[in-house]
Amino acid sequence: MTQQVAKMSRSSSKPPDPGTRMIQTLAAKVAMLRKQRGLSRRVLSERSGVSPRYLAQLEAGEGNISVLLLQRVAGALDVRIEALLTEQAPLDHDVLRVAALYHQAPEEVQQRVCSMLAPQNPRLLRAGRICLIGLRGAGKSTLGARAGQALGIPFVELNREVEAAADMPLAEVMAFYGEAGYRKLEAEALERVSARHDRMILAVAGGIVAEESTFAHLLERFHTVWIRTSPAEHMQRVRGQGDHRPMQGNPAAMAHLKDLLQARSPLYERAEAQVDTSNRTVGSSLNTLLAAVAKHQFLDIGR
Repeated sequence: MTQQVAKMSRSSSKPPDPGTRMIQTLAAKVAMLRKQRGLSRRVLSERSGVSPRYLAQLEAGEGNISVLLLQRVAGALDVRIEALLTEQAPLDHDVLRVAALYHQAPEEVQQRVCSMLAPQNPRLLRAGRICLIGLRGAGKSTLGARAGQALGIPFVELNREVEAAADMPLAEVMAFYGEAGYRKLEAEALERVSARHDRMILAVAGGIVAEESTFAHLLERFHTVWIRTSPAEHMQRVRGQGDHRPMQGNPAAMAHLKDLLQARSPLYERAEAQVDTSNRTVGSSLNTLLAAVAKHQFLDIGR
């Protein structure tokens, strides 16, 4: 008998499954909105065409209502149907009107609106989007791809976006457009990916931090992580990728790399987190990156 009571107690303390919880949320939301609007069940029944008995079952969490009938109830309560299925408070008419105006506005107007609202809650604008910055060879692409897979979010390399827009390899982009042209394409690509993805992990070229307006946009729309390593490993990894350009005609390549790293470090240090990959395996660095994402709640909306 004691074992049966203990078993029943454990069963009753078990959290409801998602389906049961949704039905409970729906029941509570319909009852709350009906009372807020001062409607009896009979009046709500007349407005929605759903019987009072069915509404009573619905508010008791016993009704298995169809989508069409739920749409009628939502209309009678003057809310969107999704407002009945979320635990959050329903959006009022002014918020819905502003949202409709925003979606209908040109992209430049949407960007200005976001820029005006960002200082009110800057983390909310960045929430869900992560960007890896740092010099080439630090491990941004490798860690970004693996982190995206581990977190279940898209991984994007900004330079691949530039290549796709220009319809040519990066080397040809640089040769054809020059540095200034490439930076313009890079800024445009950043605008596109930040508008396209609410949740993602992005890897960018090392020099993006030197472009003030582009870097400002990056810091506004993304949580940033500086992926760093030693100058020697930077050079070794770039050579390992088969790119010997840093060595050609430049016997002082290492000194130049150190100067570049020193000059850009104050900009990279504006990142919210850092991952040092020096003398570490990819797995170890990945664990550190994932720990930083969790610690700083980069993927949490509204924090």
